[in-house]
Amino acid sequence: MLSPDGGQTVDILIENGRIVSIGPALSNDALYPEFDATGCWVGPGFVDIHTHLREPGHEYKEDIKSGSQAAALGGYTAVVAMPNTMPAIDSGHIARLVAARGREVGLIEVQPAGAVTLGRQGNELAHLDELWEAGSRIFTDDGDPVADSGLMRQALEYIGDLGGVVSQHCEDKGLSRGGHMHEGSVSSLLGIRGIPPASEDIVVARDIALSEMTDRPVHFQHLSSARSVELIADARLRGVPVTAEVTPHHLMFTDKEIEAGTDPAFKMHPPLRTESDRQGLIEGLRHGVIDVVATDHAPHVTADKEVPFEEAANGVIGLETAAAVVNTVLQPDAAEFFSWMSTGPAGIARMANHGRYPTHGELANLVVFDPNARWIPGTYASKSTNSPYTGLTLTGKVRLTVSMGRTTSSEGQLT
Repeated sequence: MLSPDGGQTVDILIENGRIVSIGPALSNDALYPEFDATGCWVGPGFVDIHTHLREPGHEYKEDIKSGSQAAALGGYTAVVAMPNTMPAIDSGHIARLVAARGREVGLIEVQPAGAVTLGRQGNELAHLDELWEAGSRIFTDDGDPVADSGLMRQALEYIGDLGGVVSQHCEDKGLSRGGHMHEGSVSSLLGIRGIPPASEDIVVARDIALSEMTDRPVHFQHLSSARSVELIADARLRGVPVTAEVTPHHLMFTDKEIEAGTDPAFKMHPPLRTESDRQGLIEGLRHGVIDVVATDHAPHVTADKEVPFEEAANGVIGLETAAAVVNTVLQPDAAEFFSWMSTGPAGIARMANHGRYPTHGELANLVVFDPNARWIPGTYASKSTNSPYTGLTLTGKVRLTVSMGRTTSSEGQLT
Protein backbone atom coordinates (compact mmCIF):
# COMPACT_ATOMS: atom_id res chain seq x y z
CA MET A 1 0.00 0.00 0.00
CA LEU A 2 1.25 3.49 -0.84
CA SER A 3 1.08 6.14 1.87
CA PRO A 4 2.78 9.51 2.50
CA ASP A 5 5.40 7.55 4.44
CA GLY A 6 6.17 5.28 1.50
CA GLY A 7 5.21 1.72 0.69
CA GLN A 8 3.92 -0.64 3.37
CA THR A 9 2.87 -4.29 3.32
CA VAL A 10 -0.46 -4.28 5.16
CA ASP A 11 -4.03 -5.48 5.09
CA ILE A 12 -6.87 -3.02 4.45
CA LEU A 13 -10.33 -3.68 5.87
CA ILE A 14 -13.28 -1.93 4.20
CA GLU A 15 -16.66 -1.91 5.91
CA ASN A 16 -19.76 -0.06 4.74
CA GLY A 17 -17.70 1.63 2.06
CA ARG A 18 -15.06 3.08 4.37
CA ILE A 19 -11.59 2.02 5.39
CA VAL A 20 -11.98 0.90 8.99
CA SER A 21 -8.57 -0.65 9.63
CA ILE A 22 -5.07 -0.74 8.13
CA GLY A 23 -2.38 -2.97 9.56
CA PRO A 24 -0.41 -6.19 9.30
CA ALA A 25 -2.29 -9.49 9.28
CA LEU A 26 -5.74 -8.15 10.15
CA SER A 27 -8.29 -10.71 11.25
CA ASN A 28 -11.41 -11.18 9.14
CA ASP A 29 -13.87 -12.33 11.79
CA ALA A 30 -16.85 -11.15 9.77
CA LEU A 31 -15.69 -13.23 6.79
CA TYR A 32 -15.79 -10.37 4.33
CA PRO A 33 -14.73 -11.18 0.73
CA GLU A 34 -10.95 -11.06 0.47
CA PHE A 35 -8.68 -9.99 -2.38
CA ASP A 36 -5.03 -11.05 -2.48
CA ALA A 37 -2.97 -8.08 -3.69
CA THR A 38 0.43 -9.67 -3.09
CA GLY A 39 3.04 -8.10 -5.36
CA CYS A 40 0.75 -5.24 -6.36
CA TRP A 41 0.57 -1.52 -5.74
CA VAL A 42 -2.46 -0.38 -3.74
CA GLY A 43 -3.22 3.31 -3.85
CA PRO A 44 -5.81 5.97 -4.61
CA GLY A 45 -8.06 5.25 -7.57
CA PHE A 46 -7.07 6.93 -10.81
CA VAL A 47 -8.58 10.28 -11.84
CA ASP A 48 -8.81 11.34 -15.49
CA ILE A 49 -9.21 15.06 -16.03
CA HIS A 50 -9.74 14.75 -19.80
CA THR A 51 -12.42 12.25 -20.88
CA HIS A 52 -14.90 12.45 -23.74
CA LEU A 53 -18.05 10.60 -22.70
CA ARG A 54 -20.02 11.94 -25.71
CA GLU A 55 -23.27 12.32 -23.74
CA PRO A 56 -25.41 14.25 -24.50
CA GLY A 57 -25.62 14.17 -28.27
CA HIS A 58 -23.23 11.52 -29.53
CA GLU A 59 -24.27 8.47 -27.52
CA TYR A 60 -23.72 6.21 -30.52
CA LYS A 61 -19.96 6.68 -29.95
CA GLU A 62 -19.98 6.48 -26.16
CA ASP A 63 -22.31 7.29 -23.29
CA ILE A 64 -21.84 7.80 -19.59
CA LYS A 65 -22.63 4.15 -18.84
CA SER A 66 -20.17 2.63 -21.31
CA GLY A 67 -17.55 5.24 -20.50
CA SER A 68 -17.96 4.58 -16.78
CA GLN A 69 -17.54 0.86 -17.40
CA ALA A 70 -14.34 1.46 -19.36
CA ALA A 71 -13.08 3.75 -16.60
CA ALA A 72 -13.78 1.21 -13.85
CA LEU A 73 -11.91 -1.49 -15.75
CA GLY A 74 -9.02 0.94 -16.18
CA GLY A 75 -8.75 1.65 -12.45
CA TYR A 76 -10.50 5.03 -12.45
CA THR A 77 -12.77 6.21 -9.68
CA ALA A 78 -13.44 9.66 -11.17
CA VAL A 79 -13.30 11.41 -14.54
CA VAL A 80 -13.85 14.93 -15.82
CA ALA A 81 -16.25 14.85 -18.77
CA MET A 82 -15.33 17.27 -21.55
CA PRO A 83 -18.01 19.79 -22.64
CA ASN A 84 -17.78 19.36 -26.44
CA THR A 85 -21.11 17.57 -26.43
CA MET A 86 -24.32 18.42 -28.27
CA PRO A 87 -25.43 20.71 -26.73
CA ALA A 88 -22.22 21.91 -25.14
CA ILE A 89 -21.99 21.88 -21.34
CA ASP A 90 -22.22 25.67 -21.12
CA SER A 91 -25.00 26.06 -18.54
CA GLY A 92 -25.93 24.61 -15.18
CA HIS A 93 -28.80 22.36 -16.22
CA ILE A 94 -26.65 20.45 -18.72
CA ALA A 95 -23.83 20.04 -16.19
CA ARG A 96 -26.31 18.75 -13.62
CA LEU A 97 -27.69 16.27 -16.16
CA VAL A 98 -24.21 14.84 -16.81
CA ALA A 99 -23.33 14.60 -13.11
CA ALA A 100 -26.69 13.02 -12.28
CA ARG A 101 -26.30 10.46 -15.04
CA GLY A 102 -22.90 9.55 -13.60
CA ARG A 103 -24.45 9.02 -10.17
CA GLU A 104 -27.23 6.93 -11.72
CA VAL A 105 -24.71 4.61 -13.38
CA GLY A 106 -22.84 4.53 -10.07
CA LEU A 107 -19.44 3.20 -11.12
CA ILE A 108 -17.35 6.38 -10.95
CA GLU A 109 -17.75 10.03 -10.08
CA VAL A 110 -18.39 12.05 -13.23
CA GLN A 111 -17.48 15.71 -12.86
CA PRO A 112 -18.70 17.80 -15.81
CA ALA A 113 -16.21 20.27 -17.21
CA GLY A 114 -17.85 23.56 -18.03
CA ALA A 115 -17.38 25.30 -21.35
CA VAL A 116 -15.54 28.60 -21.13
CA THR A 117 -17.69 30.23 -23.82
CA LEU A 118 -21.31 29.87 -24.88
CA GLY A 119 -21.63 26.96 -27.28
CA ARG A 120 -17.83 26.76 -27.29
CA GLN A 121 -18.02 29.44 -29.98
CA GLY A 122 -15.36 31.70 -28.47
CA ASN A 123 -17.48 34.84 -28.52
CA GLU A 124 -18.81 35.37 -24.98
CA LEU A 125 -18.39 33.69 -21.62
CA ALA A 126 -20.63 30.75 -20.74
CA HIS A 127 -22.90 30.69 -17.66
CA LEU A 128 -19.91 30.27 -15.35
CA ASP A 129 -21.72 30.82 -12.05
CA GLU A 130 -24.34 28.21 -12.96
CA LEU A 131 -21.65 25.75 -13.98
CA TRP A 132 -19.75 26.29 -10.74
CA GLU A 133 -22.91 25.69 -8.70
CA ALA A 134 -23.52 22.50 -10.71
CA GLY A 135 -20.09 21.14 -9.74
CA SER A 136 -17.79 22.16 -12.60
CA ARG A 137 -14.28 22.96 -11.43
CA ILE A 138 -12.41 22.69 -14.74
CA PHE A 139 -13.51 24.97 -17.58
CA THR A 140 -12.49 24.42 -21.19
CA ASP A 141 -13.59 24.77 -24.79
CA ASP A 142 -11.65 21.56 -25.50
CA GLY A 143 -11.58 20.74 -29.18
CA ASP A 144 -11.09 24.45 -29.77
CA PRO A 145 -8.91 27.06 -28.07
CA VAL A 146 -10.13 30.22 -26.43
CA ALA A 147 -8.50 32.25 -29.17
CA ASP A 148 -9.44 35.80 -28.13
CA SER A 149 -6.81 37.01 -25.66
CA GLY A 150 -9.13 39.52 -24.02
CA LEU A 151 -11.83 36.90 -23.50
CA MET A 152 -9.24 34.45 -22.17
CA ARG A 153 -8.11 37.08 -19.67
CA GLN A 154 -11.71 37.60 -18.51
CA ALA A 155 -12.17 33.83 -18.15
CA LEU A 156 -8.98 33.46 -16.13
CA GLU A 157 -9.95 36.23 -13.73
CA TYR A 158 -13.57 35.15 -13.28
CA ILE A 159 -12.95 31.41 -13.01
CA GLY A 160 -9.84 31.91 -10.92
CA ASP A 161 -11.81 34.01 -8.43
CA LEU A 162 -14.40 31.23 -8.18
CA GLY A 163 -11.61 28.78 -7.35
CA GLY A 164 -11.58 26.87 -10.62
CA VAL A 165 -9.08 26.47 -13.43
CA VAL A 166 -9.19 27.19 -17.15
CA SER A 167 -7.93 24.21 -19.14
CA GLN A 168 -6.68 25.28 -22.56
CA HIS A 169 -6.66 23.39 -25.85
CA CYS A 170 -3.48 24.88 -27.30
CA GLU A 171 -3.90 25.35 -31.02
CA ASP A 172 -3.39 28.30 -33.33
CA LYS A 173 -6.02 27.52 -35.96
CA GLY A 174 -4.30 29.64 -38.56
CA LEU A 175 -1.30 27.33 -38.44
CA SER A 176 -3.15 24.03 -38.03
CA ARG A 177 -5.94 24.58 -40.56
CA GLY A 178 -6.09 21.76 -43.10
CA GLY A 179 -3.41 19.69 -41.36
CA HIS A 180 -3.73 16.01 -40.49
CA MET A 181 -0.43 15.06 -38.82
CA HIS A 182 2.85 16.52 -37.58
CA GLU A 183 4.54 18.79 -40.11
CA GLY A 184 7.94 17.27 -40.77
CA SER A 185 9.87 14.76 -42.82
CA VAL A 186 7.20 12.05 -42.54
CA SER A 187 4.36 14.33 -43.67
CA SER A 188 6.53 15.47 -46.59
CA LEU A 189 7.31 11.89 -47.54
CA LEU A 190 3.62 10.93 -47.45
CA GLY A 191 2.38 14.10 -49.12
CA ILE A 192 0.02 14.85 -46.21
CA ARG A 193 -0.44 18.41 -45.03
CA GLY A 194 1.04 18.83 -41.57
CA ILE A 195 0.53 20.83 -38.37
CA PRO A 196 3.70 22.53 -37.06
CA PRO A 197 4.56 22.40 -33.34
CA ALA A 198 4.40 26.20 -33.32
CA SER A 199 0.61 25.88 -33.52
CA GLU A 200 0.76 24.62 -29.93
CA ASP A 201 3.76 26.61 -28.72
CA ILE A 202 2.27 30.00 -29.62
CA VAL A 203 -0.85 29.45 -27.52
CA VAL A 204 1.16 28.04 -24.61
CA ALA A 205 3.40 31.12 -24.65
CA ARG A 206 0.43 33.51 -24.84
CA ASP A 207 -1.43 31.85 -21.99
CA ILE A 208 1.67 31.75 -19.80
CA ALA A 209 1.80 35.52 -20.28
CA LEU A 210 -1.88 35.87 -19.39
CA SER A 211 -1.50 33.64 -16.33
CA GLU A 212 1.48 35.67 -15.18
CA MET A 213 -0.38 38.95 -15.76
CA THR A 214 -3.54 37.88 -13.91
CA ASP A 215 -1.91 35.56 -11.35
CA ARG A 216 -4.63 33.00 -12.18
CA PRO A 217 -4.07 29.32 -12.98
CA VAL A 218 -4.00 27.85 -16.48
CA HIS A 219 -3.89 24.15 -17.23
CA PHE A 220 -2.45 23.05 -20.59
CA GLN A 221 -4.11 20.06 -22.22
CA HIS A 222 -2.54 17.15 -24.15
CA LEU A 223 0.94 18.58 -24.76
CA SER A 224 2.72 17.25 -27.85
CA SER A 225 5.68 19.59 -28.35
CA ALA A 226 9.03 19.56 -26.55
CA ARG A 227 9.20 23.34 -26.97
CA SER A 228 5.94 23.71 -25.03
CA VAL A 229 7.54 21.77 -22.17
CA GLU A 230 10.48 24.19 -22.19
CA LEU A 231 8.15 27.19 -22.08
CA ILE A 232 6.25 25.75 -19.12
CA ALA A 233 9.46 24.86 -17.30
CA ASP A 234 10.65 28.46 -17.62
CA ALA A 235 7.28 29.75 -16.40
CA ARG A 236 7.40 27.46 -13.38
CA LEU A 237 10.79 28.90 -12.42
CA ARG A 238 9.18 32.35 -12.36
CA GLY A 239 6.32 31.10 -10.18
CA VAL A 240 3.60 31.33 -12.83
CA PRO A 241 0.62 29.16 -11.69
CA VAL A 242 0.48 26.78 -14.66
CA THR A 243 -0.04 23.02 -14.84
CA ALA A 244 0.03 20.58 -17.74
CA GLU A 245 -0.99 17.12 -18.88
CA VAL A 246 0.29 14.56 -21.38
CA THR A 247 -1.57 11.65 -22.92
CA PRO A 248 -0.44 8.01 -22.96
CA HIS A 249 -0.36 7.99 -26.76
CA HIS A 250 1.99 10.97 -26.94
CA LEU A 251 4.27 9.20 -24.46
CA MET A 252 4.39 5.98 -26.50
CA PHE A 253 4.16 6.83 -30.19
CA THR A 254 5.64 9.18 -32.82
CA ASP A 255 4.74 10.15 -36.37
CA LYS A 256 6.81 7.18 -37.56
CA GLU A 257 3.74 5.04 -36.77
CA ILE A 258 1.94 6.85 -39.59
CA GLU A 259 4.83 6.36 -42.00
CA ALA A 260 4.50 2.61 -41.47
CA GLY A 261 1.01 2.48 -42.99
CA THR A 262 -1.10 5.64 -42.56
CA ASP A 263 -3.27 3.79 -40.03
CA PRO A 264 -6.08 6.12 -38.84
CA ALA A 265 -5.74 4.55 -35.38
CA PHE A 266 -2.76 6.91 -35.04
CA LYS A 267 -4.61 10.04 -36.10
CA MET A 268 -5.19 12.31 -33.13
CA HIS A 269 -5.20 15.97 -32.25
CA PRO A 270 -2.69 17.29 -31.42
CA PRO A 271 -0.80 14.93 -33.70
CA LEU A 272 1.94 12.50 -32.83
CA ARG A 273 5.23 14.29 -33.31
CA THR A 274 8.92 13.36 -33.46
CA GLU A 275 11.05 11.19 -31.21
CA SER A 276 12.70 14.31 -29.79
CA ASP A 277 9.25 15.66 -28.89
CA ARG A 278 8.32 12.34 -27.28
CA GLN A 279 11.49 12.36 -25.21
CA GLY A 280 10.83 15.97 -24.21
CA LEU A 281 7.38 14.97 -22.94
CA ILE A 282 8.80 12.02 -21.01
CA GLU A 283 11.46 14.18 -19.38
CA GLY A 284 8.88 16.86 -18.63
CA LEU A 285 6.73 14.34 -16.81
CA ARG A 286 9.64 12.81 -14.93
CA HIS A 287 10.88 16.21 -13.73
CA GLY A 288 7.49 17.59 -12.72
CA VAL A 289 7.11 20.16 -15.49
CA ILE A 290 4.16 18.12 -16.73
CA ASP A 291 1.99 17.30 -13.74
CA VAL A 292 -0.34 14.50 -14.80
CA VAL A 293 -1.29 11.90 -17.38
CA ALA A 294 -4.75 12.40 -18.90
CA THR A 295 -6.24 10.02 -21.43
CA ASP A 296 -8.06 12.36 -23.84
CA HIS A 297 -10.29 9.29 -24.26
CA ALA A 298 -12.02 10.07 -27.59
CA PRO A 299 -14.32 7.30 -28.86
CA HIS A 300 -15.23 7.10 -32.56
CA VAL A 301 -17.28 4.47 -34.35
CA THR A 302 -15.68 2.26 -36.99
CA ALA A 303 -17.11 4.30 -39.86
CA ASP A 304 -15.20 7.35 -38.62
CA LYS A 305 -11.85 5.53 -38.67
CA GLU A 306 -11.97 2.97 -41.48
CA VAL A 307 -11.50 5.64 -44.14
CA PRO A 308 -8.42 7.23 -45.77
CA PHE A 309 -6.15 8.88 -43.21
CA GLU A 310 -6.97 12.45 -44.23
CA GLU A 311 -10.71 11.78 -43.86
CA ALA A 312 -10.55 9.99 -40.50
CA ALA A 313 -11.71 11.51 -37.23
CA ASN A 314 -9.11 12.56 -34.68
CA GLY A 315 -8.75 10.68 -31.40
CA VAL A 316 -8.24 7.35 -29.65
CA ILE A 317 -9.77 5.58 -26.67
CA GLY A 318 -7.56 5.14 -23.63
CA LEU A 319 -9.32 4.63 -20.29
CA GLU A 320 -8.77 0.86 -20.18
CA THR A 321 -5.09 0.97 -21.20
CA ALA A 322 -3.70 4.24 -19.79
CA ALA A 323 -2.14 2.87 -16.60
CA ALA A 324 -0.48 0.01 -18.47
CA VAL A 325 0.93 2.34 -21.13
CA VAL A 326 2.38 4.70 -18.52
CA ASN A 327 3.94 1.78 -16.68
CA THR A 328 5.27 0.21 -19.89
CA VAL A 329 6.86 3.39 -21.23
CA LEU A 330 8.20 4.99 -18.05
CA GLN A 331 8.60 2.11 -15.57
CA PRO A 332 7.87 4.50 -12.68
CA ASP A 333 8.07 3.79 -9.00
CA ALA A 334 4.78 3.67 -7.12
CA ALA A 335 5.01 7.24 -5.82
CA GLU A 336 5.53 8.69 -9.31
CA PHE A 337 2.81 6.49 -10.77
CA PHE A 338 0.09 7.53 -8.31
CA SER A 339 1.16 11.18 -8.47
CA TRP A 340 0.63 11.21 -12.24
CA MET A 341 -2.51 9.08 -12.26
CA SER A 342 -4.30 9.89 -8.98
CA THR A 343 -3.19 12.57 -6.56
CA GLY A 344 -2.09 15.14 -9.14
CA PRO A 345 -5.23 14.97 -11.31
CA ALA A 346 -7.53 15.03 -8.27
CA GLY A 347 -5.83 18.18 -7.06
CA ILE A 348 -6.23 19.98 -10.37
CA ALA A 349 -9.91 18.96 -10.56
CA ARG A 350 -10.51 19.95 -6.92
CA MET A 351 -11.92 16.48 -6.11
CA ALA A 352 -11.94 16.18 -2.33
CA ASN A 353 -12.79 12.46 -2.14
CA HIS A 354 -10.28 11.24 -4.72
CA GLY A 355 -6.53 11.08 -5.01
CA ARG A 356 -6.22 10.43 -1.28
CA TYR A 357 -3.89 7.84 0.21
CA PRO A 358 -5.66 4.96 1.99
CA THR A 359 -6.40 6.28 5.48
CA HIS A 360 -8.53 5.08 8.37
CA GLY A 361 -12.05 6.47 8.06
CA GLU A 362 -11.74 7.50 4.42
CA LEU A 363 -14.29 6.61 1.76
CA ALA A 364 -12.67 3.78 -0.19
CA ASN A 365 -11.57 4.96 -3.64
CA LEU A 366 -8.76 2.53 -4.36
CA VAL A 367 -7.03 0.64 -7.15
CA VAL A 368 -4.91 -2.50 -7.06
CA PHE A 369 -2.34 -2.40 -9.87
CA ASP A 370 0.08 -5.20 -10.75
CA PRO A 371 3.15 -3.50 -12.28
CA ASN A 372 4.57 -6.79 -13.59
CA ALA A 373 1.54 -8.37 -15.30
CA ARG A 374 1.81 -8.64 -19.08
CA TRP A 375 -1.26 -8.58 -21.29
CA ILE A 376 -2.48 -7.78 -24.79
CA PRO A 377 -5.52 -5.47 -25.23
CA GLY A 378 -8.09 -6.81 -27.64
CA THR A 379 -11.62 -6.12 -26.43
CA TYR A 380 -13.04 -3.04 -24.75
CA ALA A 381 -15.98 -2.01 -22.59
CA SER A 382 -16.12 1.27 -24.51
CA LYS A 383 -18.66 1.37 -27.33
CA SER A 384 -15.81 2.25 -29.68
CA THR A 385 -12.64 0.32 -30.46
CA ASN A 386 -10.38 3.01 -31.94
CA SER A 387 -7.34 2.04 -29.88
CA PRO A 388 -3.73 2.15 -31.12
CA TYR A 389 -2.78 -0.43 -28.46
CA THR A 390 -4.81 -3.38 -29.78
CA GLY A 391 -2.49 -6.36 -30.20
CA LEU A 392 0.47 -4.77 -28.39
CA THR A 393 2.00 -6.35 -25.29
CA LEU A 394 1.72 -4.01 -22.30
CA THR A 395 3.20 -4.41 -18.82
CA GLY A 396 1.04 -3.54 -15.83
CA LYS A 397 -2.60 -4.34 -15.26
CA VAL A 398 -5.43 -3.16 -13.03
CA ARG A 399 -6.62 -6.06 -10.91
CA LEU A 400 -9.20 -4.37 -8.67
CA THR A 401 -11.05 -1.06 -8.54
CA VAL A 402 -12.99 0.11 -5.48
CA SER A 403 -15.02 3.24 -6.19
CA MET A 404 -17.05 5.08 -3.57
CA GLY A 405 -16.71 2.07 -1.28
CA ARG A 406 -17.90 -0.52 -3.83
CA THR A 407 -15.90 -2.96 -5.90
CA THR A 408 -16.53 -1.95 -9.52
CA SER A 409 -14.05 -4.19 -11.35
CA SER A 410 -12.06 -7.27 -10.44
CA GLU A 411 -9.58 -9.21 -12.56
CA GLY A 412 -10.72 -7.55 -15.76
CA GLN A 413 -14.44 -8.00 -15.14
CA LEU A 414 -17.07 -5.50 -14.06
CA THR A 415 -18.62 -6.44 -10.72
